[in-house]
Amino acid sequence: MPIMYNTGEWFKVRPDYYRKVELATPDWPLDLDLEYMVVEAAPYGGPLATTRDPTKLVPVKGNARPMIRIFDTAGTETGHLLWNHGKLIAMGWSDTEELICVQENATVFVYDMFGREKESYSIGDEASVTKIVEAKVFQSSAGTGVAVMTTSGRIFLKQNSSKTERKLPDIPNSSQNCNCWEIVTEGRNSYCLLGRDREVIKLFPGETVGTITANLFEKPHDRIIKISVSYNHQHLALYTNTGLLWLGSVDMRQKYCEFDTGRKDMPLQMEWIMNADNSEADAVVISYPSYLLIVNRNADRSDFPYDPVMFLVAEMDGVRIITQNSHEIIQRLPKCVENIFAVNSQEPASYLFEAQKKFEEKSYKSDEYLSMCREKIELAVTECIEAASFEFCPETQKSLLRTANFGKGFIRGHNPDEYMRIMRILRVLNTLRHERIAMPLTFKQFSHLNPEVILSRLVFRKHYAIAIQVAKHLNLPESWILEHWAYHKVINDPNDTEVARKITEKFKNPSVEGISFCNIAAKAHQAGRDDLAIKLLELEPRASLHVPLLLKMRKFDRAVGSATQSGDTELITQVLLEMKMHMMLSNLHMTIRDHPLALNMYKKIMRESNRAGLYGIYNTEDDQKSIAEYHFENAIETEGLESNLSMIGNAYAQGRCTLEAELCADTSRLLKLQKTLSTKYNVNSLNGLSIHDTILELLQIGELKEAERIRNDFKVPERRFWWLRVITLSGQHKWEELEKLAKSKKSPIGYDPFVEVCLQQDNASEARKYIPRCRDNRKGLWYMRAKLFNEAIDSAFEQRDVHSLYDLQKNQAIVENGTLLGKVCNFIAALEGK
Repeated sequence: MPIMYNTGEWFKVRPDYYRKVELATPDWPLDLDLEYMVVEAAPYGGPLATTRDPTKLVPVKGNARPMIRIFDTAGTETGHLLWNHGKLIAMGWSDTEELICVQENATVFVYDMFGREKESYSIGDEASVTKIVEAKVFQSSAGTGVAVMTTSGRIFLKQNSSKTERKLPDIPNSSQNCNCWEIVTEGRNSYCLLGRDREVIKLFPGETVGTITANLFEKPHDRIIKISVSYNHQHLALYTNTGLLWLGSVDMRQKYCEFDTGRKDMPLQMEWIMNADNSEADAVVISYPSYLLIVNRNADRSDFPYDPVMFLVAEMDGVRIITQNSHEIIQRLPKCVENIFAVNSQEPASYLFEAQKKFEEKSYKSDEYLSMCREKIELAVTECIEAASFEFCPETQKSLLRTANFGKGFIRGHNPDEYMRIMRILRVLNTLRHERIAMPLTFKQFSHLNPEVILSRLVFRKHYAIAIQVAKHLNLPESWILEHWAYHKVINDPNDTEVARKITEKFKNPSVEGISFCNIAAKAHQAGRDDLAIKLLELEPRASLHVPLLLKMRKFDRAVGSATQSGDTELITQVLLEMKMHMMLSNLHMTIRDHPLALNMYKKIMRESNRAGLYGIYNTEDDQKSIAEYHFENAIETEGLESNLSMIGNAYAQGRCTLEAELCADTSRLLKLQKTLSTKYNVNSLNGLSIHDTILELLQIGELKEAERIRNDFKVPERRFWWLRVITLSGQHKWEELEKLAKSKKSPIGYDPFVEVCLQQDNASEARKYIPRCRDNRKGLWYMRAKLFNEAIDSAFEQRDVHSLYDLQKNQAIVENGTLLGKVCNFIAALEGK
């Protein structure tokens, strides 16, 4: 039906079609000849590691030590390393594109794709002592593992660098040598399959000895020389020295076929071809010098002449073939592609493809082809979109997508999301397959890895611009990519000003969110570029982020300035505590004195935790008032006030606190006087009293003259002194002396206090003496409190206070006394009548 789109590389291994797809041809360096090399390639279009094959005679140029060179799939060298360790046994790649090298003493070295060493670890002491002869790098549920076979025939397995090594069971009849072996991962366990003579031995962890499976082949042979496990660890291929091939399940309970290749020479490699449509495997690829053989589960074959040297790389949806002059992938043909492009295909997608082609040619036949698929046009559109995702040629992709776009116009309410998704991914895949990027991923591999992993691999390869464009195209965040670009600039660009300018220009884009200058500044600090780090920190507006880094850099003056500017008290406290740990106190005080908020908080911290530290601050600032207060608090706590008052007073005087200095002098004089009086009158109650209480105490012991002297010396107001005398005399019931005091001269406090103290002592008769001398508006009140109701009535009438008379009229005592009640009523009537 349709024209032969890329069908020239199709071949049939009955009943299925397979295809060879040519990828970008690698441009190897002139000094690299793969014929004399050991090559290990990472899956998912990852890098390749090459080193000289020690089993082949090669003329040595330059250093005789082995060199491991790392290339991408386009043949560009990304790094190299001179192998300075012991004998190199095996190489392999981890799932994170790390090169794993195993040496003879069971030590494993891990490098990145640029040849930089990342870590090393050992498979165990026993393997290290007995030495190893072979090693395998494999993928497990726990990561990338390493298995080694020692010279004693023991196999040790380590599922990742952090796991402990495990010794697999003993090999039965271990005196016989094994010809080949492979690691199989099943769930969380990994075990080993060994080929020895005509039997396969399974070594499963936890068992004491391996289990033997024999008689797998029907035809005679001497020994099994190759074992291959499929990518999904579900299928097994065995190859004998007589050229027999056995295909079956990995547990060897199901046999797919037994095939005689007719070849007696040793195959180079053997790998299973995984299907692109599902996770099954139907065929194996066997490479010989200058020859490639493909055999499927139905015992059908297809073969090709090839370059003398080739290397097979198992992928999740095919097998890549790398030679000196080519780079190809062999896949089982996806069903949707076969439906569209197969000769004489009568599938709806094939008719739709032809209809769109005729429509572009403006031919009436377009409608005829369209009518043949109109009932299943939705299926046809779906297959065209799916087929486009499996294609490598951009022109074929465009033709299929144009067909899908043409067909969906005839579907009412068609959802274009899948069409748009595939189109976006294909643009990304075409970019990744370009020789400059050299990541020839298939659609299935891209979906399995997920876009985030793809972006991280682009970033690691320093393809920052491409990574940002891919992130934008797939609507993914790009900020972390910019951060990695900034890290690269920080490490590699020596010009601080230029780096800061470039980073600022990139990060000021409003579409970029979630970027912290502090992360980049931290990298600059790690690289020893503190000046650049400070420039970057100045661009970070959030003090909570950049202050901790300033503290780490020991830039305390900037840290305290930023913290106080933010007003965050917790942050200021953190800065102060950090400064206190790493700075001399004198330097700390000089640093924070220009920041009042920080200074006050530091004083508060010292007051609560280390009062002695306060004195250093006050002394640095020459704050005499605070020094005086510090000494005063210490004197109170240590009960040494008297001995320290002179020093406290001097500090107040130097601080120009005149009032406080005078108070200190007066207090010192008073304390000395109290000590003298206590000795003189043999009383202990005077010590530490105030002037008020001291005078009161002297009056109570009858020392009036001494009390008057203190009053004069300390300028106690006369009103207070009279109050004290009135309180003392009334308390001692010295009524005559109290009356003499009242008559001695006009009272500066009036006579209400005299009445009050008499009433407090329940002496109304004494109170009666002083009430007439009180103010007129207070007389009635005092008569009432003294229960002198008759005088109270007279006083109210004299004052013409009708309200007071009414209040007296309601008094219970007057109500019960008819004479007094009548008197009140008459006075009220007399006042109201007037």
